Amino acid sequence: MKLSARVEIFGRLDMEIYAGWCGRALALAHARSGPSAVLSGYMGKSDTFDQAIKAFAVAYADQNESDHAALALAVKRKKVDAVFEEDR
Repeated sequence: MKLSARVEIFGRLDMEIYAGWCGRALALAHARSGPSAVLSGYMGKSDTFDQAIKAFAVAYADQNESDHAALALAVKRKKVDAVFEEDR
């Protein structure tokens, strides 16, 4: 099933509910990746997979920090408009 949400009109509560639905859908998609015993057997006993996941996670976190710093600088230099919503 395909659907499209008009997130630009969501309030905070709507967005929290929508994010929860998206998270559940993503978790279900990943849960269908195969039985853990089969995957474990495929990956073997070395830590190659563990190290690859670790390297990916660190690189992803570094990229997020870099992207946020670039956005913050663009906002500071008024190259990008930012709207800050107050907590409700």
